Formats: sequence, C-alpha cells, structure tokens
Amino acid sequence: MAKAGHTKSGHVDTFARDNLPPREQWPEFKFELPDLQYPERLNCVTQWVDRWVEAGEGDRSCLLSPTETLTYAQFHERINRIANVLTRDLGMVPGNRVLLRAANNPMMVAAYFAVIKAGGVVVATMPLLRAKELSYPLVKAKIALALCDARLADEMEKAKAQSAELQRIVMWGTTAPDSLEALMMKPGYEKFTTCDTAADDVCLIAFTSGTTGEPKGTMHFHRDMLAICDSYARHVLRAEPTDRFTGSPPLAFTFGLGGLVLFPLRIGASTVLLEKAGPDELLDAIAKYRITIPFTAPTAYRAMLGKLKDHDISSLRKCVSAGETLPKATFDAWHAATGIKILDGIGATEMLHIFIGSPEHEVRAGSTGRPVPGYEARILDDDGNAAPPGTVGRLAVRGPTGCRYLADDRQKKYVQGGWNVTGDTYSMDADGYFWYQARSDDMIISAGYNIAGPEVEAALLTHAAVAECGVVGCPDEERGQIVKAYVVLRAGMTGDAAMTRTLQDHVKATVAPYKYPRAIEFVAELPKTQTGKLQRFELRRRAAEGASRKLAS
Repeated sequence: MAKAGHTKSGHVDTFARDNLPPREQWPEFKFELPDLQYPERLNCVTQWVDRWVEAGEGDRSCLLSPTETLTYAQFHERINRIANVLTRDLGMVPGNRVLLRAANNPMMVAAYFAVIKAGGVVVATMPLLRAKELSYPLVKAKIALALCDARLADEMEKAKAQSAELQRIVMWGTTAPDSLEALMMKPGYEKFTTCDTAADDVCLIAFTSGTTGEPKGTMHFHRDMLAICDSYARHVLRAEPTDRFTGSPPLAFTFGLGGLVLFPLRIGASTVLLEKAGPDELLDAIAKYRITIPFTAPTAYRAMLGKLKDHDISSLRKCVSAGETLPKATFDAWHAATGIKILDGIGATEMLHIFIGSPEHEVRAGSTGRPVPGYEARILDDDGNAAPPGTVGRLAVRGPTGCRYLADDRQKKYVQGGWNVTGDTYSMDADGYFWYQARSDDMIISAGYNIAGPEVEAALLTHAAVAECGVVGCPDEERGQIVKAYVVLRAGMTGDAAMTRTLQDHVKATVAPYKYPRAIEFVAELPKTQTGKLQRFELRRRAAEGASRKLAS
C-alpha cells in the first residue's frame, strides 16, 4: 500500500487535500492488522452496498424506518440516482464538499453515500443546528451545495443568506419540480459509474460537537471509513449478518454513522433508522423491529431501566455505549436487569469511532476496556513520556485512523510525537485495561487533591433521587477549587438543604470523602451539545461567574 499523500487523487477540486495539515503534523498511522490492508484505489461505498448487489444479495433487508423499507438493491439504485443528480444536474465534481441536513432516515443515508460514490466530500450536520451554526462549516469548508430535508428548510435558507459560499440548496420531501426526488426520476439515472478515488482521498469532513469551544473539521479518508468497520466492529462488536441495529446518535455524529450505518452494511446486516430515538422510542423500536444491537449513550440506558418491564426486549444480543463514560452503577443495573454486559468504549470525532473497548468476555465493569485491535494506547506523564501502570495521566492513541484537522492550528495540540492526545485523563492497570478519570480539563484540583468530576457524577447517580448531574471545579479562595455539582432531581424530589446534605453524605460514603461536592445547585436541565454530551465548559463558566459574584458581595 502506498504512503498516504503519494497516490494520485481522484479529486478534481483539490480543496480537501490542499487543506490537510502538513504531513509532519499527522499522527503515525498503523496498518499492521491484516484486515486493514486496502488497495490504493478505493471508493468505500462499493464495500457497503455494491458488493452485496453484485454477489446476488440485493434482496436482503438493508434500511428500515417507520415510513419505508429498502433492500440492498433498492438502496443501491437510490444512491445511483442521487449520484447522477449531483454530477449531471448540479455540476458537482469530485472533491466538492456537499452539506447534508436531515434527521436519521433512509434518504439521508442515500444522499450521504451518493456524495461519496460520486467522489465528493460529505459534511453532515445535526438537524437541530441553527443558521449561525450551519454557517460555520459552510464557510470553513467552502461549501457551495447543500441537500436538505424540506422540513428543515427554514434555517438552511437563513444560513444560505448569511454565507456567500453556499450557492444552491436542493430539498427532498417536497413535490416541487426541482426537488431531489423529481430530479432522481430521470431515465437512465438508475446506473452510475463509481468515481475512481484513492484510498487516501478525503470523503468526510466531520465537525466536532463543540464541547470545548469552536468546532474543528476532522478529515477522513475512504480507507478510514472501512478501518473502523474492520477493527472495532469486526474484533470487538462481532456482529452477524442476521443482526438488526438501531440507536439514538445522529448520523452527523460519527458514533452514529459507524454504529447505525457503516457497521451493519459492512457485513450485510440491516439497520432501523429513527428520526426520534429517545428512551421510549428506542424501547418501542426494539420490540417492533426485533432489534439485536442498539447504540446509545449511558443516560439512555439509565432512563430505560425503569421501563423495561413494560417492553419486550428479548431480541437484544449486545448493547453499545459511548459518547460519555459509562458509570459502573448503570452497567451493573443493566446487566442485572437484562443479563447483557453493555460494551463501553471511547471514541473521538478525530479518530472517527471507538478505539478502546473490549468484547463481552473481556469486559471489566467500570473500565473502558483495552485498545481495539489495530490500535495502540498509552498514558503520558507530565513530560510526555509513557507512564507505568497505575499512573494517572493523559491518554494517547494511534492506529489506522487519526486526527487531521481542516486548516486548524489546534492540530499541533491534538497530535504530539506521532500520537493522538485525546484530552482525556486515564489510568491503565497491569492487565492493560484503561480506566477513565476525566477529560483533562475536567480534573478538579482542590487543596492539593486531584478529583475527577465524572467520578463524583458516577457516585451521585447511584442515589435514587438523582436523574442527571454534572460536576465541575468552582473557584474558591481558600482551596483553589471546590467540587460543585449541578443536579437534576427525579420527579417528586425537592432540592432543599436537606437534600443537599443527603447527597453530600451519599458521595462521602461512596468515594473518598474529600471528593464530595461542597456546593450543590439544583437545576431543571443540564447544558448539552446536539449529540447529547454534557457541556462541562458551560458549567465551569457558570460556576466561575457564581464565584465572582459571591466574592464581589
């Protein structure tokens, strides 16, 4: 396999390749795993769809939703029709970026694959983003064309008015003569010749969810899209063609892209796409569609626990959690109720998907797991050197995927010495299992003690009165920082002084007493990103403002 950057690009528009970081700032990539050997010329869509049709498996169930069901052959034709529209009607050339805006549905996935099959670069966006938020990727990635679900047209049109780059929006879900569906129906559009792209051509720019400020555009190659299937999905998830997937993360979130689309289609399985996928909707879908593998966040598993008795979940085989650390209390409760060990994992938009996580027979409750086959991970000390087992430090990882930011100076911060430094604080035990402590900037230092906010959150969540919580460091004149908890109580509970003392005593009895929250604020809801991640930076801001007002008074 040729070195990345040395193969001939299939792109006519070279913007993506021109705006990759300098080669010396890339992480070191590892391809030793036999499953990760890919040819120099590769268009990844052929490996998810075309191969099954060519093998005579076109009648297999592929995409299901409440409104339609597509076989692999039907999905293949839809992709081809959209690819023809893109290239023959809309003037897209290989390398152009195309913004997609829709909820999780079959049309969104077809558009996604059509852009890539035609040699384009997908920029998928969350359905709830507003015009200002949409304008950022439009400008950053210089996007001239967008495909959008007509139900989300308002903010898309506003974004177009604010962004000189965006020249045209094509809607679907409308009867207009220039709708995507109308254009797709032209004679001869059912066949399309796949664009001859290089394995190291960019096919996806995924923007981070903004938990740490301004989003970053992460650039991924055709081979990266297959690598996450042939590392995590093949060696950890170990799904089968008879499995049926579903989940809650948006397809614009790479956790959702992999878990709900790429993983099942790589093995010829089927997936159920839900536009609304809260805990209630997930439970209904599991029963209705006989789901075997759901992907969702720890908070959803926790919310579903109290409702299991009213739903048929007997079809479940495996459950996957990511996005936030999985509290041991939630793992234990789900295992006790279902007999299933939730597969925890840590991934990153920069890495595309999960890079640490273990299969069921190797799971250790409370641990994220061991590095996924094909990846290496280590703990770095304060000097950037590999730390011995038992040391708390920064997590570093490398493998077949890695960080390449779109024209962003933060590349140097994320990639250090050939390793991706994820911004997470971990420890590794003598058996090579990794134990999450906190985001590196979530570590609270109080009177000389290092306290991991998520550990305190996990302790609070074991109390029956707590529905959700977020824990951050709050500036304190005497101790430097104190632990402050923002708590959402369950219905019927009262956030008063007595509850504060109850929760403080509970934490003291659960973890080391010095970790207890010296301040607790009861709130109606917590700030979150579009992907459901807790925005701890927003809680830190609130805590700092509150401390300043207190000091001023």
